[in-house]
Amino acid sequence: MSTPEVRIAVEDPATDDVVALLSEHLADMHATSPAESVHALDVRALRAPHVTFLAARDHAGALLGVGALAVLGPDHGEIESMRTTPAARGRGVAAAVLARIVDLGRERGLARLSLETGTQDFFAPAHRLYERHGFVACGPFGSYRSDPHSRFYTLALADA
Repeated sequence: MSTPEVRIAVEDPATDDVVALLSEHLADMHATSPAESVHALDVRALRAPHVTFLAARDHAGALLGVGALAVLGPDHGEIESMRTTPAARGRGVAAAVLARIVDLGRERGLARLSLETGTQDFFAPAHRLYERHGFVACGPFGSYRSDPHSRFYTLALADA
């Protein structure tokens, strides 16, 4: 999705402003969750061939937010590294990035998208975002294990 206010495109996560936002993201994850419960990806992991990394920018090119789609298998994808800049929060950027990731999943023929997020109050806005877009709670998927600090969501793309 791209609008005059927000352009979402595939980018290299090693771009300086993206690295800064991802560093902030990782710092917040470590500040709110025990280390063994932090599953956020670093730049190296986000550059893997099975990951499509997206950046949302305004008309002047300023970074507004990021997100990624990691393909887990022939019919299953995972949403990774959703984050908006402090200045962009509450402006619909996260919803636009999420919508683009869902569209990418459909374009790639995936049957469902899943994600892991935290359980602390810090993550309440993320929970509301995902639930508002049709994601439902589910159990651990892929290599995740049950963890009191993790909440899992999934979306059947045929239903969305």
